[in-house]
Amino acid sequence: MTLIPTQTELTARARADLRMGLPVVIEIDGVAGLVAAAETVTRARLGDLRGFGPLRLAITPRRAETLKARAYSDHVARVVVPDDVDVDWIVGLADPKDDLMKPMKGPLMTERGGDESVARAAIALAKSAMLLPAALVVIVEDGAAVAAQHGLTRVDLTDRPDDPPLTALREIVSARVPLEVSDAGRLHIFRPEDGGEEHYAVEIGRPDRSEPVLARLHSACFTGDLLGSLKCDCGPQLRAALAAMGENGTGVLLYLNQEGRGIGLANKMRAYSLQDQGFDTVEANHRLGFEDDERDFRIGSEILAQMGFSAVRLMTNNPAKVAMMEANGIRVAERVPLQVGRGAHNTDYLDTKAAKSGHLL
Repeated sequence: MTLIPTQTELTARARADLRMGLPVVIEIDGVAGLVAAAETVTRARLGDLRGFGPLRLAITPRRAETLKARAYSDHVARVVVPDDVDVDWIVGLADPKDDLMKPMKGPLMTERGGDESVARAAIALAKSAMLLPAALVVIVEDGAAVAAQHGLTRVDLTDRPDDPPLTALREIVSARVPLEVSDAGRLHIFRPEDGGEEHYAVEIGRPDRSEPVLARLHSACFTGDLLGSLKCDCGPQLRAALAAMGENGTGVLLYLNQEGRGIGLANKMRAYSLQDQGFDTVEANHRLGFEDDERDFRIGSEILAQMGFSAVRLMTNNPAKVAMMEANGIRVAERVPLQVGRGAHNTDYLDTKAAKSGHLL
């Protein structure tokens, strides 16, 4: 029946469930586990999960390194959850905000060997839900029966590759929007089929599809773009890119909803709090359990291709964006530097981008 949800649709439902504190069932190659986000699990549901068997807290190797816990894997660390700890203990391991005030959080025992696929999938699901990358996991014998009995979402990821392809995008609508930089503005809305955030393309003028178009991939930055935050250079870059396109007469600015290098606004604010404790941008992301950059720039090349572009003059200081475009079928005829917005509040941030992320600043 066509009314039966697909695995993609069930995964979107599972993301929403985790955000609300509801456990889900993940099954891979016959191994099933009850999974709950460390950030949102309640005391009552923690008690319920314990009734199914031994609990493990899945965290990333980045977070495990901060906690001085052995990962035994390049992908995940599975921390043994003692029977006498409560939600505060779990959140304390997942969230680094109090690490400096409570540096001794162990000793922590971690599981070695055995199947780690459910734990890895649990972290990936938590990340996609823009939660802290930490999840409680308890392996169960019959995932389908547990899900049916308790009305939980069950996702079977057996055939899903470790590096899944880009989720299909489709343009929903476009409309003319006169802008300060150009009366000939048009906004295109693209929606991913997995229920994720929509992405936008701002088209200036009528760019010739047979020529390299002046383009920028701009990741959403609520604090910089809307509030005028001085902690980053995002707002000045956004306005400078649009102004250059207006002056050029044509251009395309892709506004990708990948806030905070892909970790979401809440986690970005957690990183800001860690920066106030003395950590730089990369160190803060690592302490949270994230990589330096969690964004997927393939989205940008896919949108450009759907709009009919095959070559760009890319406005960026990030060589990774150039490499991504080239690797995904969009020729970069020229890299156009966009060095604006340096000030007293973001000098360290920009220096870190140059030293640790390879930005040409």
